[in-house]
Amino acid sequence: MELSIGEMALIAIAIVVLFGPDKLPQIARDLGAGVRKMRGAVEDIKTEIMKETDNPVSEIKREIEKVKDAAKDFNPMKDVQKDILTDPQTSNEPPQPKPSEDETYEGPISR
Repeated sequence: MELSIGEMALIAIAIVVLFGPDKLPQIARDLGAGVRKMRGAVEDIKTEIMKETDNPVSEIKREIEKVKDAAKDFNPMKDVQKDILTDPQTSNEPPQPKPSEDETYEGPISR
């Protein structure tokens, strides 16, 4: 968006006519302060974007968050508890007596 000298002169004349010559310095100061604030904000945004894209630590942090999210649903004890809590009557094999209760148990045989 480039303005030619004629367009800038036309804008300056319109400002003088609308606001008067006595308010022109205050308008110029306010306009300059606004432009400086906008440039500073744009520069801050650029710096933040460059810092996030160039920083390998931020990528590692994102990967760690992904792993944490995946680990929230993982419960290794669920399978162990399921195996422990299954009823022997529901399984197909008959329950095995403990060696201390089994009178036919002979123990390990040594040769």
